[in-house]
Amino acid sequence: MIARALAPRLLVIPHCCGKTVNIAGVDLPLPRGQEAFCGGKNRAIGVPIAIPLCNQSRGTAKVNATAHQPPQIARANGIELCYEIFGDADAEPMLLIMGLAAQMIHWDDEFCRQLAARGFRVIRFDNRDIGKSSRMTGGKRLGAVELLKLRFLKIPVAAPYKLLDMAKDTIGLMDVLGIKSAHLVGASMGGMIAQEIAISFPQRVRSLTSIMSTTGNPKVPGPTREASAMLMAPPPSTKEEYFERYAQTWKILRAGSFPQDEALDRARAERNFERGLNPAGVGRQLRAVLASGNRKERLASVKAPTLVIHGTVDPLVRPEGGKDTAASIPGAKLLMIEGMGHALPIPMWPQVIDAIDKHAHAASAKAMH
Repeated sequence: MIARALAPRLLVIPHCCGKTVNIAGVDLPLPRGQEAFCGGKNRAIGVPIAIPLCNQSRGTAKVNATAHQPPQIARANGIELCYEIFGDADAEPMLLIMGLAAQMIHWDDEFCRQLAARGFRVIRFDNRDIGKSSRMTGGKRLGAVELLKLRFLKIPVAAPYKLLDMAKDTIGLMDVLGIKSAHLVGASMGGMIAQEIAISFPQRVRSLTSIMSTTGNPKVPGPTREASAMLMAPPPSTKEEYFERYAQTWKILRAGSFPQDEALDRARAERNFERGLNPAGVGRQLRAVLASGNRKERLASVKAPTLVIHGTVDPLVRPEGGKDTAASIPGAKLLMIEGMGHALPIPMWPQVIDAIDKHAHAASAKAMH
């Protein structure tokens, strides 16, 4: 048993916006690793923190319930993960796991607030190799030759880490936050990570929602030619080129006209750019997906109540991927959303949030009986 000392101390919280959140009114210098994520001032609040005497990184913060806790850094599974919390501390925990090349802010702030309003403690975070989380090393840029060898000769792709490692990152974050089990919501690669958690750490999963994801089954059709070209394109070399590429990419992924989202593309791209890009990390994430293989047979062991959400016009992870996921998990429910591509456009939030809400709360109610 690890002895823990509970003592008040000042916790420096980096602000991500101009709003005042739990401000004590005194500016403090930041320790290394807790720099501001934007131009906002960093202030401190007095909170009691449970500090393990032998390992401070495994402590569990005891904070009062707040509507929003700005981004913080957790030491989990040997790396640093940037996370952010929406909702009351005593609400049911829900972890949002984002996909390939996508920072946690692709779970839109308002999307998170709306989920939190349904009675959840919503936690979004940057996966390894993206955003403000740790950058890994190794793994050269994936080329056509390796992809052809994988597809036709079944020669595995080499990878510095796999989806299981990313699943362990998520479990490590839950440990730091003192969460024994949570509702998991994963999009695209995030859905794959959530599936891996449900397979390998079943006791940590209250419910599983897999969005626009797949099983790794090689029989499922691949991306459209346009989506494949987008995925394999070399990274942009300038800031303006990145902004242009961002708009082009999401036009392809949304697979339709969504003026509300299109109007936000520039601001979203700027926010991503300011938080930091990591093209090499995206390559390693893609290797992790390809090297992790087929989960289809292993998904038969999943006991968590499962909801699969997929768009009917998804160009990147084709609709068959969602259908294969639902067919592979016993008792899984499948929701196909008409006209949805590989994105969560604003007009579709009500349907998606309603589905997640009802599924998670139903799973909790069932667990109580």
